[in-house]
Amino acid sequence: MSAIATFAGRARRHGSFRIGALLLLLFAGTALLSLFWTPHGAETVAMRLRLQPASATHWLGTDHLGRDVLSRIMVGAQTSIAVGLLAVTLGMGVGVALGAWAAARRGWVDEALSRSSDLIFAFPAVLIAILIASVLGASATNAVLAIAIFNVPVFARVTRGAALAMWGRDFVRAATAMGQGPLRITLRHILPNVASVLIVQATIQFAVAILAEAGLSYLGLGAQPPIPSWGRMLRDAQTYIFQSPELAIWPGLAIALAVLGLNMLGDGLRDLLDPRLRLMRVG
Repeated sequence: MSAIATFAGRARRHGSFRIGALLLLLFAGTALLSLFWTPHGAETVAMRLRLQPASATHWLGTDHLGRDVLSRIMVGAQTSIAVGLLAVTLGMGVGVALGAWAAARRGWVDEALSRSSDLIFAFPAVLIAILIASVLGASATNAVLAIAIFNVPVFARVTRGAALAMWGRDFVRAATAMGQGPLRITLRHILPNVASVLIVQATIQFAVAILAEAGLSYLGLGAQPPIPSWGRMLRDAQTYIFQSPELAIWPGLAIALAVLGLNMLGDGLRDLLDPRLRLMRVG
């Protein structure tokens, strides 16, 4: 039986992975569908229809400007995915390079990375993103940069720890004895064998990035109008929380399900990609 078939069979039996994958498909499918269709225009204002309850025309009702809530939630999924993917990709690219470099060089490089990471980890991730976004200014681009910056030390530390363990393995020592340099060993032997750890971490950081983007948008530091954002929808809803509480419930539920799905998927992947189950690959 192939490795893919084995993994698929184990994944089907893993409850956390299945639920997480289902929620992620719902999340991604909603964003994809909104590229081609929404019940109404996400930015179509109709003041005569403001604060309408759910109906056959507006399935989740309308907001304070008469805009369709469902349409805005669907398009808001695009914002969350775009910001999350870009931020994690940037943070992962820089962090993996730094972590692999520190593991290969050791010495002052490793020490500098460790101390810098300790300093950054002394502050909550979302707080760091808020500070950076406040300095850079309010925009979706700056939100991506802010979230990416606090992702860098996370991936650097994870990569460093996993890579250091690999540098002590016999097959890496054999490659060193054969005259292969640190860069070649890192690219050919280290990174392929720590890829599963990085995939799990990327899934978890994607969830953190979505939560951070919502927090930045809620504070007015993320995506700016007319770009729909779940965080901004929550901010707009707070004025009408007693008049129309559902305006806060729907975007809040969307954020919660997206984050829950990614966290459950990450937990499932961690179990399925446990290094102890891959000894034959690296031995």
